[in-house]
Amino acid sequence: MDAALGLPVLVGLIAVALLFDFLNGLHDAANSIATIVSTRVLRPQFAVFWAAFFNFVAFMVFGLHVAQTIGTGIIDPSIVDAQVIFAALVGAIVWNLVTWALGIPSSSSHALIGGLIGGGMAKAGISAAVWSGLTKTVLAIVLSPLVGFLLAMMLVAIVSWASVRSTPFAVDRAFRILQFASASLYSLGHGGNDAQKTMGIIAVLLYSQGQLGSEFSVPFWVVLSCQAAMALGTLMGGWRIVRTMGLRITKLTPMQGFCAETGGAVTLFMATFLGVPVSTTHTITGAIVGVGAARRVSAVRWNVASSIVYAWVITIPASAIVAALTWWAVKIFVR
Repeated sequence: MDAALGLPVLVGLIAVALLFDFLNGLHDAANSIATIVSTRVLRPQFAVFWAAFFNFVAFMVFGLHVAQTIGTGIIDPSIVDAQVIFAALVGAIVWNLVTWALGIPSSSSHALIGGLIGGGMAKAGISAAVWSGLTKTVLAIVLSPLVGFLLAMMLVAIVSWASVRSTPFAVDRAFRILQFASASLYSLGHGGNDAQKTMGIIAVLLYSQGQLGSEFSVPFWVVLSCQAAMALGTLMGGWRIVRTMGLRITKLTPMQGFCAETGGAVTLFMATFLGVPVSTTHTITGAIVGVGAARRVSAVRWNVASSIVYAWVITIPASAIVAALTWWAVKIFVR
């Protein structure tokens, strides 16, 4: 592919990026709705509409710090071209489809980051990486589920103490109502962090083609397009992963669902305001494990949790390998 793209090719690449964003919403819908569905507070068909709405309106709440990190903080923007972007998106999309088909809640965020690393390094070697941004991202891989775990566990302790004089029926009824608020906050955090990653990809592509002038920025139409694609993907659901997240890790009550969603939402809000592209999958998984472990350690199905961790470990290298192979394939066949 040439450095200067024709309009049809540029539009095609933007369409592929929006396809990834749609699949991100499809794949990660479980993050927003698994707990509220598994506690039977909302039926699945209503839950996806609820999540999709808050995924879409997230751009009104958050800045674009995560988009800036993805656009300029993972690989050097000066080496980005259409071939690198295409390879990165193919790497991320292929890994998303594989894990979605298997019902594994892997991270779309880290699949995209792995794709960028693979495509960038295939072109320019190790020098393509922006190590400060990558270090921050890798640190977040460890910290986001840990923070979600600790916050959720702490919230279980607090609400258990606060409701010790209440009847189980009253507690259940109260937290069924409160789960609407916690699920809304988590969906808002999901839309705010995850949709910005595709915004960063499209913006750096436009920047590389001289469409944004001399300074990197994210046009408003890109913001709206990415939020809409993610919301549409969320509407399509992701029931394989919903079953894993909401039912297979541990059995949840409305109180525990509220604590998991709130702990996860607080983690996402902090990360998004700091511009850190965390995994919403990692975050909510850590929070769900936290509420299960707060009840008793044996309440968590650790074999399921460990298989999820294995998927986390291989996501970045797997998507990077697919992206690198894609870059070489394009280089060979498109001259």
